[in-house]
Amino acid sequence: MGKLVVIEGLDGSGKRTLAKALTGALEARGLAVATGAFPRYEQDVHAELVRDALHGRLGDLTGSVHGMAVLYALDRRDAAEGIRADLRAHDVVLLDRYAASNAAYGAARLREPAGGGFVEWVRALEFDRFGLPAPDLQVLLRVPTGVAADRAARREVEETRDRDLYESDGGLQARCAVAYDELAAMGWVSPWEVLDGTADLRADDLVERWFAR
Repeated sequence: MGKLVVIEGLDGSGKRTLAKALTGALEARGLAVATGAFPRYEQDVHAELVRDALHGRLGDLTGSVHGMAVLYALDRRDAAEGIRADLRAHDVVLLDRYAASNAAYGAARLREPAGGGFVEWVRALEFDRFGLPAPDLQVLLRVPTGVAADRAARREVEETRDRDLYESDGGLQARCAVAYDELAAMGWVSPWEVLDGTADLRADDLVERWFAR
């Protein structure tokens, strides 16, 4: 059975870049790697609804923190069997975002601490009720909110797409950064490791630390 590793962090923190680097370093060691990212906008109807809501196309749905959280969770529920199959067939399954994103952003929107009721509700929904595989390791890629915002703005231009309601809300992003720090400190669901997203991260060193046999 493979290890499930999740990369978490703010929009613009560099999750996709780190995932690509780790994949290359793992494969160079002869390890079989499967990758994925949430939300799965092009693969799941619940993720499509999330995108529509975040761009103001579903009326007042975005105003419901729990309603949006259920859509995010249903996307992962639909993917759960595929994740389990990937874990059986690969040494490492590497995901860009997972349930902790739901917990962090929802808590930030409600202005609750990570030890509050919403985060526990997400854990019970996604892992107990929907039966998602629990991560073996969650990696928080921490960057200052200003750096994340600048990167997200550059990506908006490069990819010719508008930032969604969450990405463009600086106050939400700042509160979400606090929520992520709290989740990591409390070891929510699994062990966490916090990395400096502004540092020169060497994927080979990380792989040596996390996956040395």
